[in-house]
Amino acid sequence: MYTTHMRYLHGILKKKKKDITKELNASSEHVIHLTHNDFDAVGSDAIHRLAYGKNDVHTVWSSVGSFPLLFEKISEIPANGRILSITDLGARHGMIPIIKRAKENGWVINWRDHHRWTNEEASNVRHLINSLIISTNQCACGICAQDMLPNNPLAVEIAHVVCDYDLWKKADPRAEQLGIVLQRHKNREHVRDLIMMGVFEDEYTRQEFGSITDEMNQAMRKSEREMQVYGSDQKIIITRMHGFPSETAAYLRKEFNSDIEILVSDNGKISIRSKQPVSHLIAREFRGGGHPEASGGRFQFTWIDKLKLKICKKNRYYEIAAEKSEEILNRMI
Repeated sequence: MYTTHMRYLHGILKKKKKDITKELNASSEHVIHLTHNDFDAVGSDAIHRLAYGKNDVHTVWSSVGSFPLLFEKISEIPANGRILSITDLGARHGMIPIIKRAKENGWVINWRDHHRWTNEEASNVRHLINSLIISTNQCACGICAQDMLPNNPLAVEIAHVVCDYDLWKKADPRAEQLGIVLQRHKNREHVRDLIMMGVFEDEYTRQEFGSITDEMNQAMRKSEREMQVYGSDQKIIITRMHGFPSETAAYLRKEFNSDIEILVSDNGKISIRSKQPVSHLIAREFRGGGHPEASGGRFQFTWIDKLKLKICKKNRYYEIAAEKSEEILNRMI
């Protein structure tokens, strides 16, 4: 079964490589924007199109997991001075050879990110590329606006709304609505084009918000029914993920005053939220990383782990994660 699964994944990765090569070879835009796939990425893409012109930016949306593969494939394509702008995607192991290959093929690389990098990672990359900006106290869209269009009122407003959602400030109601709407990836281009006009709501986004909110509420209630509570000094909630990780974690914390929330998908992918700035430390224990209050990783499930999660609503990783989380929290306090 493991071999079959790996062959399946290998086939998907090969197809992605072929698709991105064909896509970029056929494109004529001067700027390739390689970015994440959430609201922060959508806002960053809007800033790029305001800065360079909407017809001179080609956007490549990427999950965190697909980023190394897409970066590697782009690096192999002759660029002749085209710009590769990377946003909202952090440092990854093995990226130095990819960067060097991209430079050899004529790519001008600008990288703007708000995830945590080690000093060594930043130093190794900075001298190889045209520009590297890392700022952990704002969202990636905010970095783009400040760097690319600092005196543009629309860019400033877009960054304000996006950062409100991405940094979980919850001060601007426009941010929450658009953040929920973008839980459906099909809405990315619509929202991007909308906010580029200075419009943050229309009939379509209102309808999508209502539909997704109903779906989200059902998902949160399901996670609540399946949750397990751990910890002696701190409350750690671990439960299955049924979508909407940030909203579900916020709901559970509000209802149960938890300190850490870990949401577990059926394939082992996990989403971690914490009151204290320790999410990224917990994530590192499980092949992941991210922000101090919001991170992700992966449990290495066997088929037995998957079966137990489905039937028993938990498996051995729940206690492992709870123990690691409490150890890390106790070191912080």
